[in-house]
Amino acid sequence: MTVALDDVKFDPTAQRAPGAKVRILETADLLFYTEGIRTVGIDRLISTSKVTKATFYKHFGSKDRLILMYIEARHVAEVANLEAILEANPKPEAALRAIVADTVAEIAKPGFRGDAFLNAATEFSEDRHPVRSVVLRHREWLTGFLAELLQDLGHRMPGDAADDIILARDGALSGGYAGDPIAASASLSRITDQVIRAAAA
Repeated sequence: MTVALDDVKFDPTAQRAPGAKVRILETADLLFYTEGIRTVGIDRLISTSKVTKATFYKHFGSKDRLILMYIEARHVAEVANLEAILEANPKPEAALRAIVADTVAEIAKPGFRGDAFLNAATEFSEDRHPVRSVVLRHREWLTGFLAELLQDLGHRMPGDAADDIILARDGALSGGYAGDPIAASASLSRITDQVIRAAAA
């Protein structure tokens, strides 16, 4: 089962009183990220969202569909965030450094629990599971986004360089949660600096 990105109407920054569907998505976003997707059951989602079971099934039909919409919404939010960073920092080097700074700031936030996409992939280990497909599509998009920036920067191997930054970012997000967030963030910054210097060489 797949959920089109156009179907996702979740806005985590909305200030108005949300409708039932948005409220369930907001609840899922919080609980799935902080406690784990498989750990949180439908009854918990329903009670925390303050909706009826009938309302839950009317909007989602199953927990599986809600899980996919949660991952899709995370993708949509990250795309919007990185595009906003690029708009504010149109030069490729400035954009890359701003993206790293944004990641470092995320790691330092209270309640940080690692990367939502890596966490989801860990919980759903089956290669053909729909959740893995969404995670893979997200990572392919992110790699392409970084590769374009590195190409604009003049890097001779932008795809390889994008992979280097992605893996460093993965390590920082995981290590920043499980270990020393300062060391993890510093490592990501060092590797990004090396990639940028290689483009100028």
